[in-house]
Amino acid sequence: MARIIGGIAASHTPTIGFAFDKNKRDDPVWAPIFENFAPLSAWIEEKRPDVLLFIYNDHVTSFFFDHYSAFALGIGPQWQPADEGGGARDLPPIDGHPAFAAHVGQSLMADEFDMSFFQNKPLDHGCFSPLSMLCAHRPAWPVKLVPLQMGVLQSPVPSARRFYRLGQALRRAIESYPEDLRVAIVATGGLSHQVHGERSGFNNPEWDERFLDLFERDPERLANMTIADYATLGGYEGAEVVMWLAMRGALPAGVVCRHRSYYLPSMTGIATAIYEGVDAEPDPSAVERHRERMADQLDGIERLPGTYPFSVSTAVKAYWINDYLHRMIEPDHRARFLSDPEGSFEAAGLSPEERELIRRRDWPGLLRYGVIFFLLEKLGAVTGVSNLHIYAAMRGESLEDFQRTRNAPGALYSVAGKGAGDPAWDKNVARDDE
Repeated sequence: MARIIGGIAASHTPTIGFAFDKNKRDDPVWAPIFENFAPLSAWIEEKRPDVLLFIYNDHVTSFFFDHYSAFALGIGPQWQPADEGGGARDLPPIDGHPAFAAHVGQSLMADEFDMSFFQNKPLDHGCFSPLSMLCAHRPAWPVKLVPLQMGVLQSPVPSARRFYRLGQALRRAIESYPEDLRVAIVATGGLSHQVHGERSGFNNPEWDERFLDLFERDPERLANMTIADYATLGGYEGAEVVMWLAMRGALPAGVVCRHRSYYLPSMTGIATAIYEGVDAEPDPSAVERHRERMADQLDGIERLPGTYPFSVSTAVKAYWINDYLHRMIEPDHRARFLSDPEGSFEAAGLSPEERELIRRRDWPGLLRYGVIFFLLEKLGAVTGVSNLHIYAAMRGESLEDFQRTRNAPGALYSVAGKGAGDPAWDKNVARDDE
């Protein structure tokens, strides 16, 4: 089974990435950052984790307020550094671990954390700023990454207690994964700072030291504090440090602090720390009970004939064809598809199998490949195929035979609004109107 080998805490201010990219290690102003991260890098090199579960928050780079989630788990196969306005940093992409991430997501949902899931989004300085300091990465990173993005920028924000409980659920998720993985949990953000308003530039080094003391010895007290408490003591943006409680909750009650440092060069108190559990061995019976609980909601669904649940694993496997069909909501994309399908396939990088499934309008084949039904009906709307035609094809029946099983046998319909201008669709609409 997987096991947690320890927790790392690190600030994620962009000044860390700046110091690294500009090679400021010999500059007396920036040298302490390198010195304080060196023990973390040495610990990773010694412990050789397979996966870093990285707790961070995005800074309105890849996540915007059109859809903002409290807890978003990255399930993708690879992660790129984000362009935050001045060009992306010169760092290689880092591999994800989709199977492990899918398991963690299923476990957290079983523990009643309403997760969202993301892939194919670049990660900003909240992740890559400390990550670039943690391990050598040329030509490639020596570890895989599963990012857990926390929605701490828009109120309401989950309580400190909720972050702590999320960490406890993360422990159950990790230890119930059946493959032997060594997992290190990295918590980022903070410490004290405020970057907006007349209070901009606020710091509280005394609180930062007190926070680090409580984090190690009395996390329950931190879990009982409100977001307003954190903002008062550590600055409004400094309240993001509640994310650290997710890492602390995943560790045993008793921890040993192997390293701790603090430095305030400019706007943000930069802290680094390493924690290892005193009693870190999983309880096999508790792990087995949790696995059974995880499986409870879908137990028996495999016995439903002709049923294909859409999972996060399916979403990763079939991401690009689902993305291609989702873009049928864009007028320019569907016009390109209708006028030059082969060029459209090539531009999207679809595999030969994916192209052939779309060419043949192989509705059951597309479904079994991993396309969710609601994108099949978008393809149908564009190509003049009604929902009823698709239903019949999935059952291996003619439209007439399928219609005989309906209470309204003459009705053909689709999600199309004005229609795609395809003659076949116009003909179907005419039949429906008769």
